[in-house]
Amino acid sequence: MSKIAFIGLGNMGLPMAKNLVAAGHEVTGFDLSDGAKAGLQESGGKVADTIAAAVADAEIIVSMLPAGKHVTAVYTDSDGVIANAAAGALLIDSSTIDVDTARAVSAKAEAAGFAMVDAPVSGGVGGAAAGTLTFMVGGTDEAYQAAKPVLDIMGQNIFHAGGSGNGQVAKICNNMLLGISMIGTAEAFMLGEKLGLDAQTFFDISSTASGQCWSMTSYCPAPGPVPSSPANNDYQAGFTAAMMLKDLMLAQEASSSADASTPMGQRATELYTQMAEAGHDSLDFSGIMKMLKGEG
Repeated sequence: MSKIAFIGLGNMGLPMAKNLVAAGHEVTGFDLSDGAKAGLQESGGKVADTIAAAVADAEIIVSMLPAGKHVTAVYTDSDGVIANAAAGALLIDSSTIDVDTARAVSAKAEAAGFAMVDAPVSGGVGGAAAGTLTFMVGGTDEAYQAAKPVLDIMGQNIFHAGGSGNGQVAKICNNMLLGISMIGTAEAFMLGEKLGLDAQTFFDISSTASGQCWSMTSYCPAPGPVPSSPANNDYQAGFTAAMMLKDLMLAQEASSSADASTPMGQRATELYTQMAEAGHDSLDFSGIMKMLKGEG
């Protein structure tokens, strides 16, 4: 059993922390929301009123936060993790943030004597609850090996992507590809429909042909072919358009920083921005289908 501090008990963080409790670890959580903290207590975890108190005697510290500015504050402020954690604690940040911030925070942690990995996730709230997340981990080999037993409790697929920040690189590149792929899949179904091709018929053909992709076979944006997809539940979100836009914007920031040409990523960012500006960013990201059809 390890003493684990968990910072950030939101939609993703809380079920992740609950899985650590269920595995027998002593988990102390911190969040600005009293309701979130109550959720951890109800599952057998402990809560703290400050970050400093949460991390004081923790062997492992996990965070799941909204953005880079929050990660910087939580780790580097005087009342934050680095200034108050016990010597030798392992730091795991599972937030999805920009690469530069991830590397900067990790450098500060390492300068203070802490091993740290960036470990963003894929799999959504359902994966967090089921413990089936995919973790993309950046950090030294030693830090990765130390973090893996904890990540194995919360996830099903754990990948070491390389040095510090490379977990974030893998996450934003994957989600840029997903955003592009979803738009292309939605366009194909929309065009087929307008030309008189039934969605199920197109699915049956393309899912076994060269157009096959995850966005089609697992998360089809057209109602009908994949019963479990949000398209069959009025596009209620599994992964919101707002979250996709956040990741696409992170990818564009990284693209600019690396002087990399990503025109399809740029166009995907523009289309999801258009969806957000129309007030539909709380829909699932596959709801881009509605906008392409002129329905929203």
